[in-house]
Amino acid sequence: MTQQQLPTSPASEPRKLNGAKRAKKARTAPVSGPQKAPPPVAATAPAGPAPGPMERDSYASTAMQDILDKSAHATLARFTAGLSPAAIGGAYADWLVHLMASPGKQLQLMHKAAKKAARLGNYAASCATQGGQAGPCIEPLPQDKRFAGEAWKRWPFTLVYQSFLLNQQWWHNATTGVHGVTKQHENVVEFMTRQLLDVASPSNYLFTNPEVIDKTIAEGGYNLVRGYRNFVDDWERLASGRKPAGSEKFRIGKDIAATAGKVVYRNRLIELIQYAPATPKVRAEPVLIVPAWIMKYYILDLSPQNSLVKYLTDQGFTVFMMSWKNPGPDDRDLDMDDYRTLGVMSALDAVTEITKQDHVHGIGYCIGGTLLAIAAAAMARDGDERIKSLTFFAAQTDFTEAGELMLFINESQVAFLEDMMWEQGFLDTKQMAGAFQLLRSNDLIWSRMVHDYLMGEREEMIDLMAWNADATRMPYKMHSQYLRQLFLDNDFAEGRYKVDGRPIVISDIRAPIFVVGTEWDHVAPWRSVFKLNLFVDTDVTFVLTNGGHNAGIISEIGHPRRHHRIATRAEGERYRDPDTWFAETEPRPGSWWPELAAWLKQRSGDEVAPPPMGAARNGLRPVCDAPGTYVLEA
Repeated sequence: MTQQQLPTSPASEPRKLNGAKRAKKARTAPVSGPQKAPPPVAATAPAGPAPGPMERDSYASTAMQDILDKSAHATLARFTAGLSPAAIGGAYADWLVHLMASPGKQLQLMHKAAKKAARLGNYAASCATQGGQAGPCIEPLPQDKRFAGEAWKRWPFTLVYQSFLLNQQWWHNATTGVHGVTKQHENVVEFMTRQLLDVASPSNYLFTNPEVIDKTIAEGGYNLVRGYRNFVDDWERLASGRKPAGSEKFRIGKDIAATAGKVVYRNRLIELIQYAPATPKVRAEPVLIVPAWIMKYYILDLSPQNSLVKYLTDQGFTVFMMSWKNPGPDDRDLDMDDYRTLGVMSALDAVTEITKQDHVHGIGYCIGGTLLAIAAAAMARDGDERIKSLTFFAAQTDFTEAGELMLFINESQVAFLEDMMWEQGFLDTKQMAGAFQLLRSNDLIWSRMVHDYLMGEREEMIDLMAWNADATRMPYKMHSQYLRQLFLDNDFAEGRYKVDGRPIVISDIRAPIFVVGTEWDHVAPWRSVFKLNLFVDTDVTFVLTNGGHNAGIISEIGHPRRHHRIATRAEGERYRDPDTWFAETEPRPGSWWPELAAWLKQRSGDEVAPPPMGAARNGLRPVCDAPGTYVLEA
């Protein structure tokens, strides 16, 4: 079937409210190749004197200057992993100038250096007199597992790592608490200095890591041979664009993303998957899932035993999933509103047409949840009442406390990223993955390198790791708007974000909301997710689960290490700050998935016969089997 023949949402649309009919035709028009350019502006512009030679030269000079600057920044970005040297240099300059003007802080740091040197000397003397068995003079941070092995307790390695930890602590003192430094600059300096120190960690090198030395002796160096082979294999895969070793055993549509269903709608940005019913009867009102477009949708449909999609269909829900297209250079001008109209709104139109239901339960994950909240606020403003309830997984609506990602969000950094994306038309997967890896460099970079290249061992690939390696790109215009309007300016939370030329506000949303945050989230910190309570005047059920941004959401039944907290704040009930909420809400063992299923069942109507797969009479004939084609695009 050609692209011109692909079905789209039907033109007829009963039950839509306040102008939704008119917008639908524009959203769901078939894609039939490149669109014609609009008429030249001059055709409708008022007549005026033509620019003179000097003005034309000025315009050309300005354009050439702009192109030259953007090209230079884009070239530089290839060598800096997308980080702006100006932003980092400005942060260090701010810190250094204020430190030089703070003699009290300098004296304090000298005093701390002398104390730490004395502590290390006393510790070395104790080790010498006790045969290297003295207790540590400084303990690693709770999340730092680099020196947890017994081998690190042997002399002289215990002295080596204790010296490193004391040095790390001193640099933390040096880069924080300098009076007058802006908070973001302080965070950048502390973060980047920690990254530089992590490079020098004794755990990263053969001759200072006792665990690697023991393994090398035990295996006669064969671990280093395997490690070299692993390194060469990884390099070849990176150079050729292939996925990491072990990913091959997780085949999309066979081992992962394997829940039965059909693609029932496709446009230039999404494929809409309708999953086959798993029960004789289903809840009348369907569920529409809006995943993040920063990664592939099947994070929510991994292996059968940990697929949220399969769990919901087994619980008697009709589930629809949006699968985003992986954008390329031709998609550079797709913007946030395209993602709303061609994505959420087009999918919603198709779901209501197929199921013949007036109401849908929306679920949004990460930035997919942010987009769903924007769409819901616009619908609420315009009187479109098709959203019956909203569920957000690790999704932020206020970005003032967006965790360590905010280190990379200021005017200098955003402008640098825009210039980088301007040249290639998108934010590349490697550039995006590098930023996330930096946030957890110990776990995602250095520990892996030691394990794979020095120990010569490969960590067994699991479905979640295979999904994590299947990254997607971000269109130039959309990502620029996302960074500026949401992260940098926080327009949505502060009532300045515009849809169809008019501002929308979160407080217009009246549908009940189910929100999930994760305790160790470095992308959407749970206290930031919790701030939704400040902006809505409706029932909010908040769940806090242990785990990170991804693993906490993939919390299948029977997982041995899962617990969660849950509490509901009814409309009009007093607000509790997140720390008070945490202290007053007792943890419960097990997965939070049954809580979501029970919450949805209360609001999804009676059980009815399953709807048909698609709506062939209205142009929504199934296109192909799930998982579709967009998810397979590299």
